[in-house]
Parts: sequence; structure tokens; C-alpha cells
Amino acid sequence: MGEKTEKLLSILKLQPVVPVLIVEDVASAVPLARALVAGGLKAIEITMRTPAALDAVRAVAAEVEGAAVGAGTILNAAHFEAAVAAGSTFIVSPGTTQELLDVARHSDVPLLPGAATASEVMALREEGYKVLKFFPAEQAGGAAYLKSLSSPLAGTFFCPTGGISLKNAMDYLSLPNVVCVGGSWVAPKELVAAGDWAGITRLAAEAAALKG
Repeated sequence: MGEKTEKLLSILKLQPVVPVLIVEDVASAVPLARALVAGGLKAIEITMRTPAALDAVRAVAAEVEGAAVGAGTILNAAHFEAAVAAGSTFIVSPGTTQELLDVARHSDVPLLPGAATASEVMALREEGYKVLKFFPAEQAGGAAYLKSLSSPLAGTFFCPTGGISLKNAMDYLSLPNVVCVGGSWVAPKELVAAGDWAGITRLAAEAAALKG
């Protein structure tokens, strides 16, 4: 588990913000990822919420130099295995089940499991996980809640996702137990639809410049 934790941290520490993407059209995946990488956001999460998602992961993994593409919204073992086969370098889940833990245990690809309560964090710590997704961040109590976990659950680190924007990202990034945040604001639907890749690169550069 230690080796996978280090592998995951090496990806999450590439930047302060991990773009969380919903890709509707696989044709946009590669130029979108290239725009994000050009702005300094190399680790990219493509969520499994659309029929195009797996093909998008496959295309980015094969064609975008410098990108570390991961798959998000992984809900079961079949999702996990399909995402790994498509080329995902990390896996993200909104929560955790025993099925996910079992498939992750036998994979070289690291899992970033979701947790929203102290009990969920403690259960994952018992499984060997030290880096977790805090989701849904704003709705579950926000930065103040996460800060309150830093002392009793010292040694556990988080990537908060859910309701995070440029306006509140620093509230999280300034916390000692936050590695990075996840957010969709760096790739607005309207810019993707318009093919405004330069605009997305500017937003990515702005996010990449945030410091915890």
C-alpha cells in the first residue's frame, strides 16, 4: 500500500487543482486535456458519467503528452477494471465499498477513495489509506470541518472536491491536511462547447498558480 500511496501523491502533488471533467464528446477530450496541461494542470480526472468517458480516458492516455489521466465516479469493480484497461493512472470514487477496496487491493493503479465523516476516514485508515477524497466538500461541512479533522486524524491527507471554485479553493489549500483540491471550474461547459482552448489554458494557469 505504501508504494501505491506514494504513486498517488506524486500525481496529486503535480498541481494545486485537479480538473474534474464531464466529457460529453470524445472529440473534445484530447484538445481539452492539452489545454489543461499547457496551463500547468497535468493530473486530470475524467468522470465516468457519460457514454464517452472511457473513450476519452483512452484518447488522453494515448495522445496527450505530459498528462496523468485518472477516472472518477468509479462505483464498482467493473468500472474500476474498465478504467484501468483504458489507461487510467489513478482511480477516484465518491465513496467506498468493500467491492471497490477488494479490486483496488489487487491493482497497481492507486485508488483515491471518497469519505465524508470521521468514521469513514477511520475505516479507510484501517485499510491502509492515507490519502482520501473529501466529498462532497462544501455540502459535508467545508474547509472548517476538514480543518477540525486535521488533529485527531493526523497523518491523513485529502483532496476535497464538490462545490469548490476559485473563490474558496484557498480556504482548503491553506489547510495542513489538504494535498490539492478537485474542481470543474477550470473547464466550463461553454468554453468546451465553443472550443475555446486558449480560454481554458488561461483558467488552468490561474488555478495552477494557487499556493497552499
